[in-house]
Amino acid sequence: MANIEKQRAIIDFTLAALLRRKGKNAALLAVYTLVVTALASVMFFTKSIRSEAAAVLADAPELVVQRMVAGRHEMIPLSYVEKISSIRGIRSVRGRLWGYYYDQVFGSNYTMLVPQEFALGDGNAAVGAGVARVALAEVGNIMPFRTYQGELFTLTVAQVLPDNTELVSSDLVLLSAADFRTMFGVPDGMATDLVAEVVNPAEIPTIAAKIVKMFPDTRPIARDEILRTYEAVFSWRSGILLTILSGALMAFFIFAWDKATGLSAEERKEIGILKAIGWDVGDVLMMKLWEGAALSLTAFLTGVILAWLHVFAGGAALFAPVMKGWSVLYPSFRLTPAIDFMQLAILFFLTVIPYTVATIVPCWRAATAAPDSVMRG
Repeated sequence: MANIEKQRAIIDFTLAALLRRKGKNAALLAVYTLVVTALASVMFFTKSIRSEAAAVLADAPELVVQRMVAGRHEMIPLSYVEKISSIRGIRSVRGRLWGYYYDQVFGSNYTMLVPQEFALGDGNAAVGAGVARVALAEVGNIMPFRTYQGELFTLTVAQVLPDNTELVSSDLVLLSAADFRTMFGVPDGMATDLVAEVVNPAEIPTIAAKIVKMFPDTRPIARDEILRTYEAVFSWRSGILLTILSGALMAFFIFAWDKATGLSAEERKEIGILKAIGWDVGDVLMMKLWEGAALSLTAFLTGVILAWLHVFAGGAALFAPVMKGWSVLYPSFRLTPAIDFMQLAILFFLTVIPYTVATIVPCWRAATAAPDSVMRG
């Protein structure tokens, strides 16, 4: 109990000392908090967008088969379906029709897709919320397109896809197979690619090897490979931001080290008085340890809270364009909170521990000197 009372007294004195130098400490706390907020925002956004991508790709095809000609993706004959279906371990195979269309009027790219079941009929389309915003398309409106031959082709907007699907449907235009073939000139019996469902996901590499052996001009792509590609893209983009912010982090380290290691005359006099009235070296070091911990922990917790609000309440307005990519059709969606505690722990040890330790070094030098010499400077 005596030790607890002693620590409480030291903490009370430390807080009073911090308030006496509130100008210096407020400036340090503001810079400290901004650095932690920026770094934590990048970590939160990266982790959350990775989780969103993983959730979206959970329903993606287990295996996509593309046909390659001269190293580029080409249309694949539907005659491949029957032979690939005969491979043991494959549950079903079907062809897909999809592609991209550039709208010269609005300067945006649309993803044109024929769904497996399209009940709206020929001449109609279902568009994503991003397409509806950019093209000012509402249900009942007519959207003009140009076919591969340059002829005018129109589709009636029969449906606008729900907002809660905007992460994957923002630039999407769903249409019938007949309209797709008319627009892009895809002949019957050809598809953009094939999608296969397998009985045992562990056999996907073996099945992919059999497909390549059967059709050497094909390239099977597993769902896990697509997910790893997204992981690499988001890691690369977050790395760009962290590299840019590393300059600010280094500047903060220099600033914090200068503030922590440079004791003012008032602080030296204070340490000398404490030694003169009976404080030992351990008590003085404990006081400075509590002072550094109070500043660094306050800045860290405040920065993490501000980063949380910035990313999950404010939509990560500062970093979203870089992390999402550059596009006219930015999807509008609210991120699901996801935290990587390992990254938070690394951020803690990079920001809190160095500053807390740095405050002890100059204090130890002053505390081990004679009280009268410290007070005389």
